[in-house]
Amino acid sequence: MRNLGVVAHIDHGKTSLVDKLLQSSSTVPEALKAQSSQVQGEGQRLMDSGDLEQERGITITSKPTRCIYKDHVVNIVDTPGHADFAGEVDRILSMVDGVCLVVDGGEGVMSQTKYVMERAVHANLQPIVFLNKLDRDGGLTMVESGQVETEIFDLFIQLGANDSQLEYPTYYGSAKMGWVTDNLDDAVKVVKGEASPDAYGMEGLLDGFLTNIPPPTGPDVGDNGPFSLAATMVGYDKYLGRTLTGKVYSGSLEANEKVIYLPRDGGIIEDKKAALATSITGVFAYEGVERKPLPGGVAMPGDIVTLSGVPDTIAVGDTLTGEGKPVREPIDTPPLSPPTLSMDFGANDGPLAGKEGTIVQSSRIRARLQSEVDNNVTLSIGVSETDGEKTVVFARGELQLGILIEQMRREGYEMTISPPKIVFSTSPAGDVMEPYEEVTVDVDSEYSGTIMSALTGDRKATMLEMNEVDGKVRMKFDMPTRALLGFGPEALTMTRGSAVVNHTFVEMREHAGPLGEGLEKGKLVCSEAGKATGYALNMIGERGTLFVEPGDEVYPGMVVGENSRAGDLDVNAVRAKGLTNVRTVLKEEKANIAVAEKKSVEEIIAYMGDDEVIEVTPKSVRLRKRVLDAGERSRIARVKKQQREAAKENKAAKGGGGKKKR
Repeated sequence: MRNLGVVAHIDHGKTSLVDKLLQSSSTVPEALKAQSSQVQGEGQRLMDSGDLEQERGITITSKPTRCIYKDHVVNIVDTPGHADFAGEVDRILSMVDGVCLVVDGGEGVMSQTKYVMERAVHANLQPIVFLNKLDRDGGLTMVESGQVETEIFDLFIQLGANDSQLEYPTYYGSAKMGWVTDNLDDAVKVVKGEASPDAYGMEGLLDGFLTNIPPPTGPDVGDNGPFSLAATMVGYDKYLGRTLTGKVYSGSLEANEKVIYLPRDGGIIEDKKAALATSITGVFAYEGVERKPLPGGVAMPGDIVTLSGVPDTIAVGDTLTGEGKPVREPIDTPPLSPPTLSMDFGANDGPLAGKEGTIVQSSRIRARLQSEVDNNVTLSIGVSETDGEKTVVFARGELQLGILIEQMRREGYEMTISPPKIVFSTSPAGDVMEPYEEVTVDVDSEYSGTIMSALTGDRKATMLEMNEVDGKVRMKFDMPTRALLGFGPEALTMTRGSAVVNHTFVEMREHAGPLGEGLEKGKLVCSEAGKATGYALNMIGERGTLFVEPGDEVYPGMVVGENSRAGDLDVNAVRAKGLTNVRTVLKEEKANIAVAEKKSVEEIIAYMGDDEVIEVTPKSVRLRKRVLDAGERSRIARVKKQQREAAKENKAAKGGGGKKKR
């Protein structure tokens, strides 16, 4: 048996690699192989089965699968590559014995590559490196120069890899085209058309797994000790009920055996043992993407299995063990990075509440969020400090929150969601601490100065390094997480789509102070209720960027666009052209209405101001002011302006006093 995780930076080809490995094994049926080939032909992947995963081309949830190769059971786990889902990576690494690091040959080591390999090296996992996408432009050139392999080796040294880990094998190929080799010269011949890729199938990489990844090891592997399994993924099936996926650490388990669980925070209350005990109704494993009964029916140490009939209250990180012969302590699961953002979720209280959704109660929203927390250990919830009816959700980034909101929206929920707040902490000395990120930006050389100015100015970033290769510049910055909000879409706009921004959490540091005022965007705010008209939008479009189209439902306080100047501007988006009884012989007027800019949920999260909320329904995502009344908003704005001016005068007075003293 071999257990390994496939890890990489986002969009470096992990999922495509797993799909091709499944097709090369003897486990996956021919019909499923044909389905995988058809799906990949459409630019999608079989392992990314969720709707949002297919639409966005990213992996959100880790997925285990099992294949048989040369009489060996190979458990392979595909993991997310985006930093916001890094918690999934931590959980997967705790149940594998090795990792296959996939690196895009044309991009080399990226920020998330460092993150996942740091976790793998510290967990003492044996690595294999696969340089992917050699058939892409620039991929072979970068690899032939030795730059990518040097970057990877330097990374392992930097992370403190031991001698065994530094002797990792390197494979070259293209997961999408389905070929791999451990010889760079052979890879060059395939890319240049001097050799057929059919001669270098994915079996070479599977052989590498068997040779270089060790079998499961541990103090209880191979003996009859008490059964224990760490819950890595928890879910619900309409036929099987509560399900649990994880790795068996010790002992064995089969259907109809009674189990209890130990919470991950330690121990179990003795008088609740009987109430928590349940009988296992099924032991399953994934073959390809199909869940099937485990061959033999008995889960042994090292097996990665899915169980049904588990306790309803079990959560990710808890330890499942036998009722008659339990282990004394829960399995130690790896610590996770702290959350960096929080948002308040509550019932929709806008003027259009209840018109588009079926689930509108705050209690049902909280129950749905609680079930999400049960399945995802990287999320946590609590009761909002400002409103007891609202639920505050803590997460790693705007993409993770955006995916959650989008999933709930599609399930029929109506919600009002507050602006994101950075999760601060306090040091032992009493200083306010905030999260910092390492940010990597790849951009065309001509835009490097623009990016540098944008980050080192109002956003308070510090440049760490800058390298230029073939007209592309890679810059690395160190900056507060709150300063990164909204920068991704802004970078695409200022570089004509050429910028690629990646980031990963570094540590908590002392608060950097207020950001520059240049980051505040003025909004076009609707002043009347009704349906937006083309006549009104034609005039409003001259004031800035539109977010709505003719016929969209609008109301007072709703943000209908971005003002081209600083400050908010009230506009009437429902005004119709007045009719008179005077006939005109002039030529007809032509309205050139600008195309409305449609933002995704996570883009709105990063874009919204402190005085705004998101209104989410199954049909619409609207941005509006927290206070809908224009007069009240003006009064609040005046008070804030007076407070800012008073603070500046105070600061100036203190500074002046200091100078006089000297």
